[in-house]
Amino acid sequence: MTTTTKEADQAGPTASPSSEPPFLTRVALTGATGFVGNAVVRELVARGHKPVCLVRDRPRFLSGATRFGPDRVEAVGGDLFDDEALAKAVEGAEACIHLVGIIFENRLRGQTFERIHVEGTRRVVEACKAAGVKRIVHMSALGTRANAPSAYHRTKWLAEGYVKDSGLDWTIFRPSIIHGPEGEFMRLMKSFVCDAFVPALGFIPTPLPVIPYFGDGQNKLQPVSVKDVAHCFVAALSRPQTIGKIYELGGPEAISWKELYRICRETIPGAKHWKPIIGQPVWAAKFLAMTLMKLPVLPNYMRFNVGQVQMSQEDSVCDIGPVERDFGIKLRGFRQELREYAAMIG
Repeated sequence: MTTTTKEADQAGPTASPSSEPPFLTRVALTGATGFVGNAVVRELVARGHKPVCLVRDRPRFLSGATRFGPDRVEAVGGDLFDDEALAKAVEGAEACIHLVGIIFENRLRGQTFERIHVEGTRRVVEACKAAGVKRIVHMSALGTRANAPSAYHRTKWLAEGYVKDSGLDWTIFRPSIIHGPEGEFMRLMKSFVCDAFVPALGFIPTPLPVIPYFGDGQNKLQPVSVKDVAHCFVAALSRPQTIGKIYELGGPEAISWKELYRICRETIPGAKHWKPIIGQPVWAAKFLAMTLMKLPVLPNYMRFNVGQVQMSQEDSVCDIGPVERDFGIKLRGFRQELREYAAMIG
């Protein structure tokens, strides 16, 4: 039987009253409108914190935040490159959770890996230091390293460097692929296994007769529940033993891409079991990424870039022992979680 993070955390060891860290009320949060960000906001509120969220569309965000009750969530309109907004978001905060990241670059909008991951993180760190915020929890990614083949991972590595050299009390998480019913990854999986057609250019029905993967599909990954990710990010705030540590975060089972697709085809309601799971040569996938996928032909959640093809050709696995030990939790398995939320995938 799988133990939920909340139950396991309550059952785990606790510090004595004299060593209990002070409770952190105001927590600055970037990336609050994203898939993971929404889960982190919920977790912060559930644990009695008040998230102060830096968001582009403040009225829209606050209209959705009414479900938490009055004055449970605060929002500041702006982004990472708005000095005044960033300063206001961290002002008076006792900690900062930095989640902002991108998978796709959009150079016309100034959204490059270098600008968002590296410069954006540097700005958050500097804003925290200027405001006297001493605690930061940072979102990186599994596979991050200096010599990674993808610019995504290389810029995540540079961003980690700013956090580690900041002089702040930092914790870094490197999650594997994060899954949940509201995420684009599971929306893509549902489309692959359920849709016989997808809209091209937004309205032209285009056949999708196969479930495609890159290469031989044997590289493994450890999908991690968004619930576990949100739990760990927030729980780290009250666990001083996590300061100065990097945690790799994945599910308890390493699954190949081919097996993951089979699990989705067997589990998601409405899946077309006749659709074959077929490999796409890496060279062909990279060619498509450099040509067709740069055009707004397919829905955004179905497009991919060269970096994603590269990343799929290496294992994305980790030792989850340190996370389970330090947080007193049992991480959720992908198969069981998918069975529980498969009917809710957007």
